[in-house]
Amino acid sequence: MRFTSAFIPTMRENPSEATAESHRLMLRAGYVRQLAAGLYILLPLGQRVMTKINRILREEMDGIGAQEVSMPVLQPSEPWEATGRWHEIKEEMFRLKDRTGREMCLGMTHEEIMTWLAAREIRSYRQLPQMWYQIQTKLRDEARPKSGILRTREFIMKDSYSFDAGQEGLLKSYELHAGAYQRIFSRCGLKFHQVLSDPGMMGGGMAHEFMAPSPAGEDEIVLCDKCGYAANVELAVTLPEPAGKEEMPFEEVHTPNRRTVEEVSHFFKKKPENFIKSILVISENGPVLALVRGDHGLHEKKLSKITGPHRPATKDEVREALGVEAGFIGPMGHKIRTIADPALQTGSYISGANKKDYHKTGIKAGEHFQAEWHDIHKARAGEKCPGCGTPVRIEQAIEIGNIFQLGTKYSVPLGAMYLDENGQEKPVIMGSYGIGPARIAAAAIEQNYDKDGIIWPGAIAPFDVEVIIVPSEAAEVAQTAERLYKELHEAGLDVLMDDRDERAGVKFKDADLIGIPMQVIVGERNLKEGLVELKTRRTKATEKLTPDELIQKITKK
Repeated sequence: MRFTSAFIPTMRENPSEATAESHRLMLRAGYVRQLAAGLYILLPLGQRVMTKINRILREEMDGIGAQEVSMPVLQPSEPWEATGRWHEIKEEMFRLKDRTGREMCLGMTHEEIMTWLAAREIRSYRQLPQMWYQIQTKLRDEARPKSGILRTREFIMKDSYSFDAGQEGLLKSYELHAGAYQRIFSRCGLKFHQVLSDPGMMGGGMAHEFMAPSPAGEDEIVLCDKCGYAANVELAVTLPEPAGKEEMPFEEVHTPNRRTVEEVSHFFKKKPENFIKSILVISENGPVLALVRGDHGLHEKKLSKITGPHRPATKDEVREALGVEAGFIGPMGHKIRTIADPALQTGSYISGANKKDYHKTGIKAGEHFQAEWHDIHKARAGEKCPGCGTPVRIEQAIEIGNIFQLGTKYSVPLGAMYLDENGQEKPVIMGSYGIGPARIAAAAIEQNYDKDGIIWPGAIAPFDVEVIIVPSEAAEVAQTAERLYKELHEAGLDVLMDDRDERAGVKFKDADLIGIPMQVIVGERNLKEGLVELKTRRTKATEKLTPDELIQKITKK
């Protein structure tokens, strides 16, 4: 590809709308353009990157025996109604009616449609196992699309589905996908972690996410460097250091106008870890009192796993349910469901006295209140790993893939059944596995850039080599560049040649910005000695070689 015939609209200034580095650099380097919030056009360079990522996806999926299909983006409501997700999923789903008035949606995922197909085609255990995959457009009406192609409303996803006769088969399919995903992300040049995760709206049993560490990530993962424990913070169990060691009398203390842990801890001159936060939420089954230590935050998703959907109580609801003003709630004496974090099981604590302007000291679990015990606090760096007791660390990360053991969540309501060896009808056991190619691209940039631009991992770079012609009147410069361009291309490399009538400095800046792994610089000064220059984008190391040496060196890589 010649630069003069290519469409690579680079930008000199940083775009004001960009927040993530990958967003900024993809706009500046001419990889994408934004059509509307959460909607992006892939320009030629961006499309080349996606094509290379998708090629790796197909190779690894085919390698574990998965077969590619293509499913409609436009889907009828009936399969979604059968699983209940038509009503469970709210504003995220794009819905419409066709000209006959039939309810339709734009697919945000394809579990229902894949299962619909399996229900009509799989009849016997002899047809199992099966693994089907597609690389297809998905649409979700994201409330806050941001960070460029990391969070969009329309995106491409590689999603695959396994169909097995039993749990043993599902575990094998699950492990095959986990191995394929590890190879995919390694080939794409990413640093990543496989972590335990919450199945969320997908349902089913065990789930893992693949996370690429990056400050641009919206997720947090808990990691133990000693034993390898890794989990999304939504699911992570950590063991905080014990607190509440100081014995205190069980008595009321007047604390006028002091409601928050911070205010009360200043009043008592004690650390927040010596207090209990009492938080009232309203679930579908009524009010629930959640208790966490004063230095901990309540993890809403952990609590939701126990109570189902819930919301914070209003001040009026606090008075109605507990007979106390918000800010002075204590764990004692209530007849509603109470869920407490295990960090409070031992020790003596301070909390609200269930009386305005008063707190109580010396509160002990079992003696002054009863509760269900569940881990509901937000994990923090430095707390102990549940496996080996080593302090954990927390990293921000980008979710780049996920795998779910669905079990029979979809096969039962959609009638995906098979006859076993004894002629008994049984539900197909399913798994679901997703990867976002655009997220791979964005994560690769977030992990590989410098002040000058992108540094692409070789396997997914839009081109392998860029030949840069330093402007010169000498005919030998253009002739040598043409020879290198032709021979590198014939050797099977993707080559971009910057043949523009531009200053050398402009070309060098654009080359670093675009991020192609190798730059071949052809200039009159070096050619006088029979040499050209090879620059490695990642290290910025340069070496001078003859054209023959350069071709031999590059084509060996």
